[in-house]
Amino acid sequence: MLVAAIVCNYGYNFAESLFIGTLFLPGALAVKYFFPGIRKSDRKRVAWNYAFVITGIILAEIFLFMLAHWAIQLMRDDTQVIYDWPVLPGIFENPLFISIVIALLAVGNWFMEKWLGRKFPSEELPVTFLSERKAVSLRRDEILFIESNDYFTTVFASGDRQFRNRTPISQWESILGEGFIRIHRSYLVNASIIEWAGTDNLSCGGYELPVSRKYRGSVRNHLNY
Repeated sequence: MLVAAIVCNYGYNFAESLFIGTLFLPGALAVKYFFPGIRKSDRKRVAWNYAFVITGIILAEIFLFMLAHWAIQLMRDDTQVIYDWPVLPGIFENPLFISIVIALLAVGNWFMEKWLGRKFPSEELPVTFLSERKAVSLRRDEILFIESNDYFTTVFASGDRQFRNRTPISQWESILGEGFIRIHRSYLVNASIIEWAGTDNLSCGGYELPVSRKYRGSVRNHLNY
């Protein structure tokens, strides 16, 4: 609504302004899903990766604004001029303005999710991720364990379901939280469904998984051994 009020100053009516305002949402969603992965990536390439993603988001947003401006022009019944109509207002080509709006949306979403988590602790939000270019949503209790390979991870879920994903296992560890424990550099398991645990392996959801020496102590402490 705030963005729509700003856009109204550039000759658009309120409905058109509201439509253009919603075009900032794809950029905010891109920030939400791409930035966490960048923070976990190779430190030497973090700055480059941030610059690459931010530039891509800004260019994509400008392209969306150009399409919206063109579509609004076609839908109008007259040929009234909007400043330099049909030229796109300069504010929508300003990287600083676009970055500020997207940052406000992303930060607002983060605070909203935190507030909802405190307000409704029993109503846990599902974990959403991409697998084979499709969005997948799972409750945490549906996830058995995460297996990491060199270039991708596999989410093993109840019902013999498996989903390939490119999110690093270290990031999965942060997303899933305390209910999941690391037992190996390649495995993150749901502690609530561990059936038994030995010195070098354990059973989780019907799968027998290795426990490495590095994580053996933390596994024992977590399971109160």
